[in-house]
Amino acid sequence: MPTKIRLQRRGKKGQAFYHIVIADGRAPRDGKFIERIGIYNPVAKPAEIELEFDKALDWLKKGAQPTDTVKAILAFKGVMYKNHLLKGVEKGAMTLEQADVKFQTWLDEKRLKISSKKNEEDLNLKDARKKKLADEVKVNEAKAEAIAKKLNKVRLDEAAQAAEAREAAAAALAAKVAELAEAAEAAKAAEAGEVVEAPVAEVVEAPVAEVVEAPVAEVVEAPVAEVVEAPAAEVAPEVSAETATETPEIAPEA
Repeated sequence: MPTKIRLQRRGKKGQAFYHIVIADGRAPRDGKFIERIGIYNPVAKPAEIELEFDKALDWLKKGAQPTDTVKAILAFKGVMYKNHLLKGVEKGAMTLEQADVKFQTWLDEKRLKISSKKNEEDLNLKDARKKKLADEVKVNEAKAEAIAKKLNKVRLDEAAQAAEAREAAAAALAAKVAELAEAAEAAKAAEAGEVVEAPVAEVVEAPVAEVVEAPVAEVVEAPVAEVVEAPAAEVAPEVSAETATETPEIAPEA
């Protein structure tokens, strides 16, 4: 089998990179190889390619067959185009100087394209970053607005609750004042009832009975009997005896 120019896998899972090697077509993919001529890292953005140009061109001239992926890498680096120009020189279609000029023109155009593409990618990356930042700003503004609305709602709810609490406290205070006023009026009414009912009964009924009934009986009945009945018998004889003896002296003066 002819010699192959192919990739030999290296690296960890998910972080693979490859060696560009010259190997026997009968050898396994990751087995023995004849020579390593470059490195290919597809994980990097953009992909990294390191290639020994002259060795790759020499192996192509010798008839080595590149795999599809390696062929694309060689075409990107210009190895395939240079090999095509050298075949034209061998056939006499052009001179070596003309081939070199064409290849240099191709390289300049390739570099310009790569530079333009890189600049375009950089611009796209900047635009993407700007757009991402703008989107993040919009999202943050929306979040801030939602938080502000939520805080305003909470503040309004708290203010409403505070107003309700003040109204309830005012109503409770008014009810308490009314209750105290009613209690004061009831107390005044009760005091007025005690002064009118109880003392009048005690002053009018009981003392009148004691002052009018009992003392009158004692003053009128008992002393009258003593003064009228008993002293009358004792005083009468003395008065009559004296008056009988003293009467003649009084009469002439008359």
